[in-house]
This record gives sequence, structure tokens and C-alpha cells, in this order.
Amino acid sequence: MVDTTDLIPNPSLKIPIVYEDDDIVVFNKPPFMPVHPSLKHYDDTLANYFTYLYPEIAFRSVNRLDRNTSGLVIVAKNQLSSAQLCGNQIYKPKKFYYAVVKGNLIEKYGSSGEIIAPIARISDSIINREVRLGGQYAHTVFKVVKSNKDMSLLEIFLPTGRTHQIRVHFSYIGNALLGDDLYCGDTTLINRQALHCGKAMFTHPVTKKNIIVSAPFPNDIQKIIDLI
Repeated sequence: MVDTTDLIPNPSLKIPIVYEDDDIVVFNKPPFMPVHPSLKHYDDTLANYFTYLYPEIAFRSVNRLDRNTSGLVIVAKNQLSSAQLCGNQIYKPKKFYYAVVKGNLIEKYGSSGEIIAPIARISDSIINREVRLGGQYAHTVFKVVKSNKDMSLLEIFLPTGRTHQIRVHFSYIGNALLGDDLYCGDTTLINRQALHCGKAMFTHPVTKKNIIVSAPFPNDIQKIIDLI
């Protein structure tokens, strides 16, 4: 998708690049940074940094992350790559998220599990979502990487991609993401949702090679993981 906003180049953001070639660049977006500009964030987004790096190239993000979610954002450098990665199932990236949630999910579900529950917008909010009959079909698959009596680190794959899906689903089953105050998460150890897009794999739309990229955990999540 091409962002048609007049983007302001911003060289001060210094966002790590984990993969780059002539057709694609993959960033490790830090938390508290939007991907696209908005009324309150017009010059401090990933798109602003991309425009500084590539002033002659339109910003075409293949995936999006919430402002407070960290991790991999894939950006196409040309229209062909964007069309293939966004619209063709053969090339569409498979993304893996990592979350720290409340409670011991090993005791509750074993080493892996899935959540299938419809998600809808709460009627009086433009942001909040909830599990509700009649909502959009939503399917979350997870495995437990490590856990203790208080919390669990999960690897998560989304067969569907609903707004706030991971956050809503784990809050719904009583295991909200740490730091997620929007969905009743405990903010004692972290001041944003403990959610990170840490791995992605896809077929390159031009070279046809299999690409696997990964991004290390930011410090705030790593500190929590070290406690598990």
C-alpha cells in the first residue's frame, strides 16, 4: 500500500535494518513508534525514516504493527514487490510474534494450543475490540517457549489478521499480555504490551529465494523473559 502523505524525512530515528536488497527492506521497529504518520505523529514514524533513506521511493509497507508493538516491518521498494507480497498467497510473509502473558499456560494448555473466537469492535469505541458472537472469524495458534508460575513466553502465528487479535484473544482466555492496559494486562513490569514480531519468512517476489528474517527482543521484553 502506498502512503500518499507528504512525508517529512527524519534522519534522527535510526531504526535497525535486518535485511535489504534492491526490492525489499526489513526494519526492526522499536516500540512507541508508529509505522505511518497521523495527526499526532507526523514526523516520527517508520515512514519518515524510510523517506530519509530512500527519497525517490514511495513507502509501501507490507505489514503493520501497532505503535507499541515492536519488531519486523517489511517494506517493498517497488510496485511489483508490493503487489506480490501483499496480494499473492505464494509470496505473502508468514510472521511469528512473541508475547509474554500472565499465568502458566503449560499447566493450562500444555506446550501448544489455539484460540478460535470471533472479534468485533466495541460499539462505543473506534479502537477497542472484544470477543463477541457475530464478530469476524479469528484464529490464533501458539506454542509455549518457556513459563513459570506467573507468566509465559509464547510464539504465536495468526492464520487470520484481525485488529488487536493477539491482545484480545489472550485477554479473553484470562491470560492478558503483560503491559497491555487496554486489555487488562498487568503493567508492573512493562509499560506497553509485551508483544514483538520476531520472525518472518517469505518467498522473494523477484529472486524466488526463501527468505527468513529475525529481530532480537528489545530490552524491556528481554528483561521480563530473563525472569521466567
